Amino acid sequence: MTIEYAVFGGGCFWCTEAVFKDVIGVESVESVYTGGRRPNPTYEQVCSGATGHAEAIRVGFDPEKLSYGDLLDIHFVTHDPTQLNRQGNDVGTQYRSVLFPADQHQQAEAEAAIQRAQADNSQPVVTTIEPLGEVYVAEDYHQNYWDGAGQRNGYCLAVIPPKLQKLRKSYAAKVKSLQQP
Repeated sequence: MTIEYAVFGGGCFWCTEAVFKDVIGVESVESVYTGGRRPNPTYEQVCSGATGHAEAIRVGFDPEKLSYGDLLDIHFVTHDPTQLNRQGNDVGTQYRSVLFPADQHQQAEAEAAIQRAQADNSQPVVTTIEPLGEVYVAEDYHQNYWDGAGQRNGYCLAVIPPKLQKLRKSYAAKVKSLQQP
């Protein structure tokens, strides 16, 4: 099995990570920082907005089961790509809607996905495409957050279930938890 990787951001990485862990063909999801200037940033530094990094996720996926374009379409359905430098109450460039394509194929798919998202939204889509630079894995306590502390975190309880509902409504055939054993 060949694993490919997609990197993108759309608000708090705790919330985006929870969505993609339930998608068929996704083999791994990591919360990461990328798109900034400071090497090895900490969560506190990224949250300050001073480093230029986005909270993002790196999704390892099996292209035999799920395309990069499918991942992007799911991304656009489960966050609001019309909010500039924010998602809900999370405000700042670290929460921007952004795609980080790894190669020319992903670049072309990213451009096409933005066009599809724009066709589905009455407001302008503000998602940017940025070069994929250095990716820094976030601290351990951010990984698999929803499966642990996130289910006791009021913010996550308010934000993640609606995202999971959007996933299940729009992509039921691609949701692990909806499939029969």
